[in-house]
Amino acid sequence: MGDAEIKIHRGLKGVYFERSATTFIDGRAGELRYRGYSIHDLAAHSSFEETAYLLFHGELPTAAELGAFDAELKAARVLPEAVIEIVRSLAEAHPMDVLRTAVSALAAFDPEVADTSAEATLRKGLRLTSQVPMIVAAQEQIRNGRAPVAPDPALSHAANFLYMLTGTGPSAEAAELMDTDFVLHAEHGSNASSFTARVVIGTEANLHAAVTAAIAALSGPAHGGAAEDVMKMAMEIGEPAAAADYVKAKRRNRQPVTGFGHRVYRAEDPRARHMRDGVQHLSQEMGEPKWYEILQAVVAAMQPYARHGVNVNVDFYSGVIYYLHGIPADLFVPIFAVGRVPGWTAQALEQSANNILIRPLTLYDGPPPRAYLPVEER
Repeated sequence: MGDAEIKIHRGLKGVYFERSATTFIDGRAGELRYRGYSIHDLAAHSSFEETAYLLFHGELPTAAELGAFDAELKAARVLPEAVIEIVRSLAEAHPMDVLRTAVSALAAFDPEVADTSAEATLRKGLRLTSQVPMIVAAQEQIRNGRAPVAPDPALSHAANFLYMLTGTGPSAEAAELMDTDFVLHAEHGSNASSFTARVVIGTEANLHAAVTAAIAALSGPAHGGAAEDVMKMAMEIGEPAAAADYVKAKRRNRQPVTGFGHRVYRAEDPRARHMRDGVQHLSQEMGEPKWYEILQAVVAAMQPYARHGVNVNVDFYSGVIYYLHGIPADLFVPIFAVGRVPGWTAQALEQSANNILIRPLTLYDGPPPRAYLPVEER
């Protein structure tokens, strides 16, 4: 086959590399389903614990199964003291760097780290689901001169995370909104971090290695950083009336507007509406309605570009929710990671069930064959 006959799919765009029973995405219709269930039903009626069970096991749990799963998650809220010391020694580093390093270190303390069976991977995925939020919360406490907050077994996954993060019990509304956020971020097909996890599992490495690599991929602004950047944009705009001019200036300079466009979705990201409702309610409740008004003014200014597939995505609203909760901007992406652990685990399980080394090709376009000259002849 000649070079002219080889079609390059840069970024593997539009390439199907595997079958999956985990996530269905229709980018043109703006549809997302986990294991066949609409994200709208899960966001409205499910919990993070139930959604994690669904991703792990393929079916929604019975009440008894959910209770047992919840108890296992709560029992796994433990970090080895050596990992806390690592967090303490890196406390001033970016939270994504700390999270990546601490998850890698957890491998040394997990008794099943080398067991790559499906059963052991599920158990490790469950432990990591509980441990990742503990790492994020521990760093936030330590870097502010406080001791890490012990988990509260009476609280749900989302409520306990907020409690460990702030040291105070969250309101029911705040906990519910964070729970919805985790459900929306729990899984999203073959995105960059999940694909990275599958590449690592493809080498027959363990789950801790895969999740460490996934966190590294998520840390890049082209994947996980939009929520942080949207809040910066909202602050830069300052007032709703300034949004239209801001968007015009960005488009005139051919610059993207943060929080718009998605590699998969041509319609509005189906997760966005649930975060939008949360921002509207929370901004009014906290007496800061201008943040919601700024975002909606940006959406209105971007409306002419919607027909070209440039629509709002989930990150557009997430950052403002975190900001209104008083969460520092550099924790926005780690929160994404907290929600995504079940998805990474599900992807790892699928990859290992019918494993193959993921090894695509690159088309060489460098110099033609040439002779080697010894250094003294160059």
